[in-house]
Amino acid sequence: MNKVEVFSSDTCKYCVELKDYLKEHNVEYIEYNISRDEEARRNLIKLGYMSVPVTLINGNHVLGFDKLRIRQLLNGKE
Repeated sequence: MNKVEVFSSDTCKYCVELKDYLKEHNVEYIEYNISRDEEARRNLIKLGYMSVPVTLINGNHVLGFDKLRIRQLLNGKE
């Protein structure tokens, strides 16, 4: 099973689209909301990012809602 983590915020429409996409494809994920969780925000910055969404799939980073890249990583194709 894939390990999927999503960094999101309350004001990000692409975050909503990403989470809807993952739910539609029955992908379980852990969400870190940087609007509500200061530690999540610090962790996002430690990863080198200042914007969301950022998705981690089995350790691979995807900035933004890049459906093709997300699909590739979920299917084990890098």
